[in-house]
Order: sequence, then structure tokens, then C-alpha cells
Amino acid sequence: MSAPILVLYAHPRPEASRVNQAMAEAVREVAGVAVRDLYALYPDFHIDVAAEQEALNAAQVVVFHHPLQWYSGPPILKEWIDSVLLHGWAYGHGGNALRGKRVLSAVSVGGKRDAYQHEGFHHYTVHDFLRPYERTATLCGMTYLEPFVFYGSYSANEMDIHRHAEAYREHLSSLVSSLAAARGEG
Repeated sequence: MSAPILVLYAHPRPEASRVNQAMAEAVREVAGVAVRDLYALYPDFHIDVAAEQEALNAAQVVVFHHPLQWYSGPPILKEWIDSVLLHGWAYGHGGNALRGKRVLSAVSVGGKRDAYQHEGFHHYTVHDFLRPYERTATLCGMTYLEPFVFYGSYSANEMDIHRHAEAYREHLSSLVSSLAAARGEG
């Protein structure tokens, strides 16, 4: 399943998610995008490090796709990071396997955009809550891209969800095209 864009889909209850399911479905068939459903692959949280590192080696862009829950990502994503991004491989002395790759956070939040402002209900922006992913990318020599965020998932209507899923598909399709052009393929 080699692809220039690797989507690490991490939703603990995908059947209960209208937004994340729609987003994941929208990109599953995009040429150049591989979606790995971490909860489906690792229900016991025993990550196959070699398989995940192989998928990372083939990718140029890694997408952390998940809901923001309790101001963080789901537990499997933390386990994945802790297990796969090893010292000497992803960072540290000799750890340059990911250097030059890019990272994109594609997240959904229940609240509206105005709740995620310094003067809003949560007192922080979504980007503030995603800082650990940005720092992880930086530590690994990767470039952290502007997050792709869906606000208001609790109250979203089907048309808004569909539009966002299509925008996500277009965003990843555009990234695939730009990667191909950079390689002289487009």
C-alpha cells in the first residue's frame, strides 16, 4: 500500500462519527493516498512497528486524521507515535528516516470556530492544542503544514459535512498533484 500520502485515521468510534467517516471515505479512493485505520488495524494497541515504518518510508506526506477529544488526539495515535517514531530512526543520532517529509493534521472539533479562540470558551485555538504534533514533526525533521479543521461537528448538517469531506478530498488530491509535479511527473 505504497502512496505519497499516508493518512493515519484514528477514531475510536468511527460508527458514531458523521464527520470523520465522511472525510475518510472521501479520500479512500484518491490515487496516491493510502488510508490506515489505526483502530481497525490495532484494536489491542499492539502496533506493528515494522509495517508502520515501511508505510512511512513510502510516504512524502503523513496525515494525522482524528477528532480532537479532551484537547488531544485519541489514545491510539499517541501509542502509534510512541511505538513507531523511534530514537535512531525518526529522530536523534542517525534518526533521519522522516527528514524532509511533511505532516498535516486533519481534525474535527465539536465546538464552533469562535469557541477555539483565546477569548473564546476554550481559551486556546485548535492550532494551540495541536502543538505536540507540530513539535513531533519538527523533532523528526518534518515540515508541519497548516491544519485542516472541521469546526462544529456536534451541530453540523449533512451538507456542511459533505462540503468539508469534498474539500478534504480536493486538498489531498492537490497535494498528490504537487508532489507528482515536484518529481517531474505532472
